[in-house]
Amino acid sequence: MRLLLVKTSSLGDVIHNLPVVSDIRRHFPGASIDWCVEESFASIPCLHPGVENVVPVAVRRWRRSLFKAATWREIVAVRRALGDSAYDAVVDTQGLLKSALLARWANGPVLGYDRDSAREPIVAYLYERHFKVSRELHAVERNRRLAAEALGYDLIGEPDYGITAPPADFDWLPERPYVVLLTATSRDDKLWPEDHWQQLGRELAEQGYAVVLPAGNPVERARAARLGAAIPGAVAAPALSIPALASLLASAKACVGVDTGLTHLAVALKVPTIALYTATDPGLTGVLGVGFWRNLGGKGQIPAVAAVLGELQGALG
Repeated sequence: MRLLLVKTSSLGDVIHNLPVVSDIRRHFPGASIDWCVEESFASIPCLHPGVENVVPVAVRRWRRSLFKAATWREIVAVRRALGDSAYDAVVDTQGLLKSALLARWANGPVLGYDRDSAREPIVAYLYERHFKVSRELHAVERNRRLAAEALGYDLIGEPDYGITAPPADFDWLPERPYVVLLTATSRDDKLWPEDHWQQLGRELAEQGYAVVLPAGNPVERARAARLGAAIPGAVAAPALSIPALASLLASAKACVGVDTGLTHLAVALKVPTIALYTATDPGLTGVLGVGFWRNLGGKGQIPAVAAVLGELQGALG
């Protein structure tokens, strides 16, 4: 059996789709699984040993340069790559028009949500077969349920993200055990107050833990630098690739993060994780996995530092 999974973005959504690979491998050990994903997130499926080939696309970049010849050459090349392989099934777990159109480029029957289940109902008309999956399920379970219905197997057990990462080996890492604080997210209303991070970091330092603050763009790096200066012994990490961040997280004693894809990555790596929500409801898209994880806060609710510290006591033992 040869299968193609289509889940292109965003980072958290791609991570949420990893258990589908584990489920398929459990039921069809000999299956060959490819994955179509946005180029900026292509390293995530590569972390799963059950994924054979990754087909990167650049829909976000193509939209910004749609009238350039180079863009159309890339589009033609991707369409050829998807069409050259014969698939027994193409499963679109994203349920958006962009993902359904990409799935239609592949050489195989396209399976997805029905119109009442898809995020964009029109996509149901682009599938050869479609399936009803409750929109009240967590995103991870929606992905798993759709794949199970489409491929004809029963779901078993808790979600298994199936990924590992090599131990962190960075010369700037502190020698003592560390906790990763993920302070950056895509929207300002999802941020946790800086004074809360400072208070949390100082408490961790008093308990003997180093604090590591990853950051990407200049705004995030400036925030990490401010927090690092206010927390004894804290390290503002340099910009890191997703595989390097996976290694950093995998070797951490715990992780505390806002509503961002990297917080989901920590849970996928089975790192004790506390996720902080201030502007969104974690019910259907919060962190979910095995081991120790907690979702705190919600829309219009800012988790208190004391609540985070209380949960960390359980995470750190």
